[in-house]
Amino acid sequence: MRFRQVHLDFHTSEMIPHIGRKFSKPQFQEMLKRGHVDSITVFAKCHHGWAYFPSETNEIHPHLDFDLLGAQIEAAHEIGVKTPVYLSVGFDEKLARVHPEWLMRDENDQTNWVKGFMTPGYHQFCLNSPYLDLMIRQVEEVVRKYDADGIFLDIVGVRTCYCHTCVAMLRREGKDPREKRHVVEQGERIYANYTQRIREAIHAIKPEMPIFHNAGHISQGRRDLAAMNTHLELESLPTGGWGYDHFPLSARYAQPLGMDFLGMTGKFHTFWGEFGGYKHPNALRYETALSLANGARCSIGDQLHPEGLMDPATYELIGRAYAEVERKEAWCADTTAIADIGLLSVESVGVDKMGGAMFTGNSDAGAVRMLLEGKFLFDVIDPDAEFDQYKVIILPDHVLISDRLHAKLEQFLRQGGKLLASGKSGLDAEERDFSIDFGVRRVGENPFKPDYFRPKFPLRSLGEASFVMYAAGQKIALDGGTELGRREDPYFNREVFTFSSHQHTPSSMNDGGPGMVEGASGIYIAWNVFEDYATKGSLFLKEIVLYALDRLLPDKTLTTSLPAQGIVTLQEQQVERRLVNHLLYAVPVKRGDGVEIIEDIVPLYNIDVKLRLPGRRVKGVYLAPQGTPLDYRLGAEGIEYTLPELECHQMVVIDLQD
Repeated sequence: MRFRQVHLDFHTSEMIPHIGRKFSKPQFQEMLKRGHVDSITVFAKCHHGWAYFPSETNEIHPHLDFDLLGAQIEAAHEIGVKTPVYLSVGFDEKLARVHPEWLMRDENDQTNWVKGFMTPGYHQFCLNSPYLDLMIRQVEEVVRKYDADGIFLDIVGVRTCYCHTCVAMLRREGKDPREKRHVVEQGERIYANYTQRIREAIHAIKPEMPIFHNAGHISQGRRDLAAMNTHLELESLPTGGWGYDHFPLSARYAQPLGMDFLGMTGKFHTFWGEFGGYKHPNALRYETALSLANGARCSIGDQLHPEGLMDPATYELIGRAYAEVERKEAWCADTTAIADIGLLSVESVGVDKMGGAMFTGNSDAGAVRMLLEGKFLFDVIDPDAEFDQYKVIILPDHVLISDRLHAKLEQFLRQGGKLLASGKSGLDAEERDFSIDFGVRRVGENPFKPDYFRPKFPLRSLGEASFVMYAAGQKIALDGGTELGRREDPYFNREVFTFSSHQHTPSSMNDGGPGMVEGASGIYIAWNVFEDYATKGSLFLKEIVLYALDRLLPDKTLTTSLPAQGIVTLQEQQVERRLVNHLLYAVPVKRGDGVEIIEDIVPLYNIDVKLRLPGRRVKGVYLAPQGTPLDYRLGAEGIEYTLPELECHQMVVIDLQD
């Protein structure tokens, strides 16, 4: 898989004339060169349903009079650029008007995605209908006719569908469509059947062809779904609603799976389908560097103008980022991440036996944000991960303990690992009491919201105080543990007859029982602190968690003076016998209607880094890709160095002796 990909959208209505009229091989090639692009996803079929080549299984766009797909593949291959090919699966608006009976429907008998006659947009197809057979023929035709370097299939995933076909199938099987679990189970079977038939069809023609099914999100805890692809593409447009926290959360889960993957952002100011919108060049520089730092390769979304002319401003923009990526590739291929902490995501443990996912994104997002700002090395993991490779495992807010998970955690603890849990995490599956020894027992749900926490330890940047805890919490009692901080109740909850001031009631200053406790297995915090941090961002929440992690992880691998908004990772290239320390710094700001923007890159100077490397001998340290040697100091168990300047992204390479 290449490092510098462009995903070239081309969803083009039949109401637009002159499709591809201005396509020019020299201009297409010149833009790819200007953009330093080495792979470009080109279109065989769009959401409107049209083919962009003379097709025997579909209709070519009515205003296209030549083989645009073939011309793009020929032009790209001529200059050494790969060409994965895109086909829209979930949408085919042309066909939706011909076969509405093949469309997905919800429990209210409404079509999926677009609801209402006057609303512009697409309608999603059910892959349990005859549409699947047609779609497979369309994919087979492309694979046979063209020298594609992969197949990208869009708008797919596990769905719940109540169309007439799906309802009739359930009833024939003696199942009740009114039971959600039956509908979810059928959705799993339909998607598995689709991916299997697609794989068999493609690999019967070209056995090594890469295949990716895009659902817009890689479901944590669903390794079976990930394995239906040959590689992963993590769609994550920061300005399109994902934000800058989403990609690290997704990537830190994907890399430990051992699959090749890339990070997909966009050149757009906002979202897919935006013409005339451009990010600042520094934003793409940062986003591509963020992919490299997390072990991913890069993909940038663009959209071709209907007349087929590549936009020079776009490829100037992309080229500024990809020129840097090109110089860095040698230090970013075939990497594995070094991590002290495993974050057991709420999403991964919230997948029930029928495959329905409980995605409580705030707890996972808040935990990732704290770990990034605290400069900890971490992976996002699921219950199938190998726990013994981590020193600490975090159970954020909602991780109930099944029998299987309990056995794995007990084994982890016996080997010297520690846990950090919060909220309901650590309770048994029935939420009766703790199944992990944190030195506490559960009394019940905390009746006050918000209430207060008074730590018994100094915070890094704040004085002694009672801090407001907005999130829900648990009331606990000591059972052999050491209290690290107490709960303080408010005078009363804010209600119609009991309220005070503008927001909530102040602390009554009483002792409401323990709020943070250290026991044999680790540290427990009685509130949903990670969810609270994601929604409120209060600094003291992070400082509480960082204090806990410093107690549980006194021998962490990496320590640095990089400020809070900086990001640090440590990747290993085992074949080359070297470690690569990535440091990044940029500050997103919100503009307009909450769009996260990166414009200015402010350089930082004299960043200190300390690495614990027990059992490893260092041969030399240098900056990459510059090749400049960097002075370092040997310590008892590792090295220290000072990075003179950090401008957006810098790699520090540690060569190891054999």
